[in-house]
Amino acid sequence: MQRICVFCGSSEGARPAYRQAAEALGGELARRGIGLVYGGASVGLMGAVADAALAAGGEVIGVIPRALFKTEVAHTHLTMLYEVTSMHERKAKMADLADAFIALPGGFGTFDELFEMLTWGQIGIHSKPIGLLDIADYFTPLLALMRHAVGEGFVPPRNLDLICHGSDPAGLLEQMINSRKEWEIIANAPARIEG
Repeated sequence: MQRICVFCGSSEGARPAYRQAAEALGGELARRGIGLVYGGASVGLMGAVADAALAAGGEVIGVIPRALFKTEVAHTHLTMLYEVTSMHERKAKMADLADAFIALPGGFGTFDELFEMLTWGQIGIHSKPIGLLDIADYFTPLLALMRHAVGEGFVPPRNLDLICHGSDPAGLLEQMINSRKEWEIIANAPARIEG
């Protein structure tokens, strides 16, 4: 994996553990020589993951819509910062630049980005691994909802099995590296649109 796209909050959330995890992930990516692609902000968990990767000598590429340039306080010390015209263009550009995706705790924007990448993988638009860095059980309710969707027949069980998750950045990255072959199988299967 050359680059991983990280989706996360533009705020820090209620627990110090969220920021600590963002910093640990940024540092781990840089130590492994994996570039970071993210939403381009200098604040919240977004700023924390970027600053940690930069401090460890890593490549950091931001993608930010012009409308959010001031609102999210665009990071001015990145390896590269792309300005795009919309949120849709932002997601497409981040997906194009990355070989895999990781979601840290975040809000509706993070959920939107995560689920779009899951959907694109499910219908064969990409075959890139997806992981959840599950800090303080933040994603436990979301994983329960996903399992409920499988039980109710809306998500194929094998697709849920492809979501890597863990609370340790290094362990999660290893899971994702090992899951690449499984994602390629899904991507090469006939497309199936779920509602």
